[in-house]
Amino acid sequence: MAAIAQASYSAAFAAILEAEVLEGRDIAFFMARFAHAWPRMLVSVTGNRLTGFLLMTDGHIDMLFMNPAASGHGGGALLLREAELKGARTLECFRDNHGARRFYERHGWRIAREYERDFAGKRRSFVFYEKSP
Repeated sequence: MAAIAQASYSAAFAAILEAEVLEGRDIAFFMARFAHAWPRMLVSVTGNRLTGFLLMTDGHIDMLFMNPAASGHGGGALLLREAELKGARTLECFRDNHGARRFYERHGWRIAREYERDFAGKRRSFVFYEKSP
């Protein structure tokens, strides 16, 4: 999962984050991040290959990453639907992550607010999504 996170993160945020930030989000970073997160993860598997995952905490989607090679084949939609069935009601997204925003909005998520906050040493713009049950 750490390798998928690293590849997906780099692909999704290449136009949003600086190269040094992306370099710091390597496999070791994600392995440490996931060390105690396994019980809150949903995974997408095709055949015997892991294709993506979703991490959720208390009804908030922390991450949804698909292997870039598997993106667009329905695995992300299945993960999102399963998370919704398990109580997912909120998530945060970079304002400029247009692909993710289209995906969430296509699945009925609506923007509750836009804001800026510190992330990786800089002020960044975000959107906060909500989904009604």
